[in-house]
Amino acid sequence: MAQSDPNPTLTVGPFPRALARSDGHARRRLAWEVVIVLLVSVGQSAIYSVVSFVRATTRAPISQQQTQLNPSRSAEPLWDAVYQFLDIFFSLMLVALAIYLLWEPANNALRRIGLDFRRFGSDALRGIALVLLIGAPGIGVYAVGRAIGQSITVVPAPLDSSWWVIALLVLAALRAGLTEEVIFLGFLFDRLRRLGWSWTGVIVSTALLRGSYHLYQGWPSALGNVVMGLVFGWCYKRWGRVMPLVVAHTVIDIIAFVGYPLAAAWWPGIFAPPTPSPTPTGTP
Repeated sequence: MAQSDPNPTLTVGPFPRALARSDGHARRRLAWEVVIVLLVSVGQSAIYSVVSFVRATTRAPISQQQTQLNPSRSAEPLWDAVYQFLDIFFSLMLVALAIYLLWEPANNALRRIGLDFRRFGSDALRGIALVLLIGAPGIGVYAVGRAIGQSITVVPAPLDSSWWVIALLVLAALRAGLTEEVIFLGFLFDRLRRLGWSWTGVIVSTALLRGSYHLYQGWPSALGNVVMGLVFGWCYKRWGRVMPLVVAHTVIDIIAFVGYPLAAAWWPGIFAPPTPSPTPTGTP
């Protein structure tokens, strides 16, 4: 007599089969797992982002407000660096949690979602292509939003940064790339597909969540990130690897973080912070 599969969720490829509707316990467990992971990671940040945007609309005009992505945490440079590093480290533990939950017996989660270096050459080329496809239009969307007074001034880094701050900004960019792409794509795509969601539903819902995650920057930036989410979701479905998306996201953020002082000096009307005090950041 043939034996039943002891692990009905086990999968070899990056995209699992849906759980049977009769397996109610496993489906409820996965649904709660999705809710909990979201509420301690990108979902929590999306809620704060929406609240921050609503609050911003009740204050001074959007164009006169600013938000800081990597604010200083201490007036003492050494302790500021320590706090910044610890913040990055503990944020990456959320990525580690998502990967741990994806792990299955005899099925390496990193290899399954394509977060490894087996094809790094092709992954890097695809990532750079996405930088050109998404990065430049993204800056254009932000610039248009600033021009029409609907985007909050985003300050990625202090204008008077010390040289060693660059290393922390690179780590912060890597943190953003891993957090968003591993959780939005690697984790949510796996779990939602197991729960029986259609590809359209998975790609659109994660793109909308990504947009709400960035709403604190203003609705133009949120819309731009929805488009980015649709493109990245389609690419992940087609390639089955999250590494190219991590590369693209990290490079885009490195350019934004490290190049910000230069952009603020060249185009102060668009990138330089306004006079009023900054509003709270979208993520805690």
